[in-house]
Amino acid sequence: MSYKDKKVITIGIVSELTGLSERQIRYYEERKLILPDRTKGGTRKFSFLDVERLIDIANKMEDGMQTFEIRKMEKEEKKRTDRKTRDQMIRGQINAAFNIRK
Repeated sequence: MSYKDKKVITIGIVSELTGLSERQIRYYEERKLILPDRTKGGTRKFSFLDVERLIDIANKMEDGMQTFEIRKMEKEEKKRTDRKTRDQMIRGQINAAFNIRK
């Protein structure tokens, strides 16, 4: 796991890093655009990737996109990425089965 994936940053620090209010960050969480981990005490913990994602979300919102549009766009991108990964795995299996080297 990369350091960017580790959820160790509190909402206050994320707010400082992104320039977003804590309320905005909680709103993006409510809209399922960001999914922080929670401690046993309920404190939100974010990763550096989450921070980058929040900045991207804020930029899209400034450009006039709605949260549902952002979510839809991300789902489509994930489908494309998943499809590409699956295709690469299948190609690898075929190459291995027939001993094809590139």
